[in-house]
Amino acid sequence: MLAWQMVSGDGIDGLEQFQPQERDPGPGEVLVDMKANSLNYRDYMIVSDPLSRGIKLPRTPNSDGAGQVIAVGYGVKDIEIGDRVATCFFQDWVDGPCSEKAMNSALGGAIDGVLTRRAMLNERGVVKIPDAMSYEHAATLPCAALTAWRAIVVEGQVKPGDTVLLLGTGGVSIFALQFVNMIGARAIITSSSAEKLRRARLMGAWQTINYRDKPDWEQEVLKLTGGQGADLVVEVGGAGTIAKSVAATRVAGKVALIGILTGGQFDPTPIMRKSITVQGIYVGSQSMFKDMLRAIDANKIEPVVDKTFGFNDAPAAYWAMAQAQHFGKIVLSY
Repeated sequence: MLAWQMVSGDGIDGLEQFQPQERDPGPGEVLVDMKANSLNYRDYMIVSDPLSRGIKLPRTPNSDGAGQVIAVGYGVKDIEIGDRVATCFFQDWVDGPCSEKAMNSALGGAIDGVLTRRAMLNERGVVKIPDAMSYEHAATLPCAALTAWRAIVVEGQVKPGDTVLLLGTGGVSIFALQFVNMIGARAIITSSSAEKLRRARLMGAWQTINYRDKPDWEQEVLKLTGGQGADLVVEVGGAGTIAKSVAATRVAGKVALIGILTGGQFDPTPIMRKSITVQGIYVGSQSMFKDMLRAIDANKIEPVVDKTFGFNDAPAAYWAMAQAQHFGKIVLSY
């Protein structure tokens, strides 16, 4: 029984392995033998600088994992020993709107995460995965996929024929591309890499824009949409890109605000003038996860895994995330 934990503010170098004290599941808890993890940019940011984010150390990182249930506590009804499950990002958000209680149950941040051989989880904080789905694929879903699902389907309510602008080719954007294709909408995707854009086109992207070659990429979006703009923008950049995203959105369109990868100032006036709806997206509930799993299974959607590392190579996986060269997800399999 081993786990990784952050023990200092030294970034990736502050990760150490340790042996947690084992215990039996309490009421409402399930013990999961973890088989895989995946990394999100959020995990990398927390590991890189936990102290400024108010993370109490030591803390086990990572929200996304999958494994097999090996023990259940008193009162557990829906999960049995032997079930194959994926983690829920929030351990206490079953359905309905988000709450402060749910926010305080985020794995790898507010509470210990799942970069461990065995994880003690809330019965309401796991979902059963399809029999044919690998643990590695299931581990990519809790944060990036569910964030994309909520942005595209739940909040975005994208319809066939709609145009959706996706920024970059990280985990959220690639899952969003797959969901857009599933619905029959059109995706425009941006990147500074010609090779990544080529891969996006092979996956069904309607149009691609190299923002290094075309820094005024919002104008390219307008050209491609006949001057109207996108119906929805999945905004993962933050203050440094949101002004361009708003400019690329049609009147009365939507912006799903997800990431904060870049800094800068932003004038909100264009949002008002164009009657744009900006929705903050912070993952989703267990109920949303179950809906998404049914759609993924029915449509045979396969998560895109870029690189795979072993459990003992977790620091190397974080360094790979830091290089920002991946297309899709970085996974740890063990």
